Amino acid sequence: MLILLVRAEATLQMAPYATTKLSSKGQVVIPEDVRNDLGLSEGDQFVVIGQGDAVILKVITPPKLEEFQKLLSRARAEAKRLGIKKADVKSAIAKVRRRAK
Repeated sequence: MLILLVRAEATLQMAPYATTKLSSKGQVVIPEDVRNDLGLSEGDQFVVIGQGDAVILKVITPPKLEEFQKLLSRARAEAKRLGIKKADVKSAIAKVRRRAK
């Protein structure tokens, strides 16, 4: 089984490896050297992907406030261009939530 931990800005390269094991609670400890090399901190979140005999942990890096504001501004402009109203968005969200139940 392969466990791969990546950051978005990191380039994939072979690095020294360490071993770890799965606890009875399903927890895996990421070795300290790896945490330090990747700048990981307590509370960091990951997307976990299982494929074949590999487990991939992808660090979730939230966008910076400036990036989020730019994205929000573009989304609002596109919604306005398409004539989408707040009521349309609320209705679409309610529809998806009903389907999820």
